[in-house]
Amino acid sequence: MQIYVDADACPKVIKEILFRAAERLQIQLTLVANKMLYCPPSRVIRAMQVPAGFDVADNKIAQLVEPGDLVVTADIPLAADVIARGGHALNPRGEFYTKDTIQEKLTMRNFMDGLRSSGVETGGPSAFSQRDTQAFAKQLDKFLAKRP
Repeated sequence: MQIYVDADACPKVIKEILFRAAERLQIQLTLVANKMLYCPPSRVIRAMQVPAGFDVADNKIAQLVEPGDLVVTADIPLAADVIARGGHALNPRGEFYTKDTIQEKLTMRNFMDGLRSSGVETGGPSAFSQRDTQAFAKQLDKFLAKRP
């Protein structure tokens, strides 16, 4: 099992939680982004820079993910692709995307995207909070405790 992070927009505090977990459990962790990222010196943690462009990092993650891998992303289409490939997708706010919930999330995302493109102000997600950080850490710990 490996962990991939859609790292362009991933909060720093979430990356730090992932760094500690990867080191503690010696799990390969790869940050994928279209810019250079800080990565602590480690045998199991690495950063991968991809060219700039729409969905380039997402496409690279989807190409690399294998069944059983974990992808940390807030990108719903990427999460759907990961699930279709047998991987697991966890939102930085601590919510797992599942086969049962991903279609509803995609439908809502597309609906909101349609509203925005027609000029409707929809706002964005709420500010990232300490509660989000705790929810992520809890879900990550539960997931990693179940791994073989």
